[in-house]
Amino acid sequence: MRYPRLIFRVHAVRRMFERGISEADVREILENGKVIEENLSDVPYPSRLMLGFIEGQPVHVVASDDRSAKAAVVITVYRPDAVRWDKKFRRRKK
Repeated sequence: MRYPRLIFRVHAVRRMFERGISEADVREILENGKVIEENLSDVPYPSRLMLGFIEGQPVHVVASDDRSAKAAVVITVYRPDAVRWDKKFRRRKK
């Protein structure tokens, strides 16, 4: 879903700063990345985990849509650990 507005949770801003990930990077992943997980039971809004690449490196963005505010809420942003994810960073290892 594309919304002109992004709302960043404090946790997401901290992680973005720590990892050198920009707002433009997050917007790119939300608009063009691949949804790899969905959690329809999350509250207050269903969430999704998205995969995108920044300068060839994988990045995961967890976000939800606040349709009433016409905004995507960015919950967290991180670089997935190859030890915990498959080689395409789409599935968690068991």
